[in-house]
Amino acid sequence: MPRIHPSAVVEPTVELADDVQVGPACVLTGAVKLGPGVRLIGHATICGEFGPVEIGAGTTIYPGACVGFGGQDAKFKPGMASAGVRIGAGVTLREHATVHAATKPDRPTTVGDRVYMMVASHVGHDATVDRDVTMVNAVALGGHAHVAERAILGGSVVVHQFGRVGRMAFISGGSAFSCDVPPYCVGAGRNSLTGINLVGLRRAGVPREQITTVRRAFREVFRRNLTKPESLARLAELGADCPPVLEMRDFVASSQRTIAPYRNLGRASPTAAPSEAAEV
Repeated sequence: MPRIHPSAVVEPTVELADDVQVGPACVLTGAVKLGPGVRLIGHATICGEFGPVEIGAGTTIYPGACVGFGGQDAKFKPGMASAGVRIGAGVTLREHATVHAATKPDRPTTVGDRVYMMVASHVGHDATVDRDVTMVNAVALGGHAHVAERAILGGSVVVHQFGRVGRMAFISGGSAFSCDVPPYCVGAGRNSLTGINLVGLRRAGVPREQITTVRRAFREVFRRNLTKPESLARLAELGADCPPVLEMRDFVASSQRTIAPYRNLGRASPTAAPSEAAEV
């Protein structure tokens, strides 16, 4: 049987797997479904009144976190159809993290498996966060944003509504992006690409020759701030034998927003090699 603290409020509409733990002062209302091993430590609120909320196995939700409330969109009114929220397995929502319900009936706001949302991070309505993403404290994703798998967003990063962050991209803390950040790139400051996520590529076991080609693509395409047709043509050439570069090409091709431009924001240290300092 689920373990429910006497001070928790759990409406009859809520479905709980047998080993779910609901801690003190938690409030669960509406169409909510918690999978096996889900743990609500305490003072968390899961609201299925705007749309259904489904939380996958092994997810842990810390005090103050809120999931499923209506999106911050003036056009969305209570009673309008919403696909709600879907959170994957093994997700961590730290204190005061928030995930808002979709404002459309066809696709829920989605947080993928093993996402780590640190304190006060926010996923806006209709946004998608793919698996294994890390969102450090106070990251804010606008509505309809998309962060691809294994990306890392540093503290207080802000991503504009409909903005996209590519797979295994890294955005340094305090940055703000209204432009798209391609896969494997490093973003910093305001709408600035500064290099390639070499550490992430190496940790992921990407072959050395592919990393070399990704770095070449960054130098020849993104550092030169080519036009979109020029970028697509060169990335297609370099990606013929390199899937990561082809992925960069596909990302640029599908982008509805501007790709963030390259800016030299300074070397990491005066003693670092120029080729590495600009790309760490």
